Amino acid sequence: MPRHHETRILPYSDEQMFALVTAIERYPEFLPWVVALRVRSNSEHEAVADMIVGFKGLRESFSCRVHKQRPSSVTVAYIDGPMKHLANEWQFQPTGDGGCRVDFLVDFSFRSRVFEALAGQMFDKALRKMIAAFEVRAGELYGARRVMSSDGRNASPSG
Repeated sequence: MPRHHETRILPYSDEQMFALVTAIERYPEFLPWVVALRVRSNSEHEAVADMIVGFKGLRESFSCRVHKQRPSSVTVAYIDGPMKHLANEWQFQPTGDGGCRVDFLVDFSFRSRVFEALAGQMFDKALRKMIAAFEVRAGELYGARRVMSSDGRNASPSG
């Protein structure tokens, strides 16, 4: 069961990062492996979406419910698809200098042993690529700024 938690200090506000993460209809434009996405419903506090992800000829679709607490958190609840479970959380805390601390957690397992094996082999690399895609997208939308790692050292937007 892959699980990953990461913290980043970014030069974007909690409101900006919240807006980026909750703009799920835009994911196919910048997230690797997201082939298509259909938003079934979307309100201030909740969205329901179907997503198709693809990797090396494999394609799977799944549905999820996105709970939004502006501007502090986004929680993704799995509805159905190829997974046994999926838990995904984003927390945004202002840092006082106009930036924010982003805590990202994902925990999931697949029903398919083939997907579980692929996820196990590629999990770390895939997550780093996905998180970097959010950081690059933030730079495109809000202007490139110096990115700091969680320990306060300079880091590139690609991690």
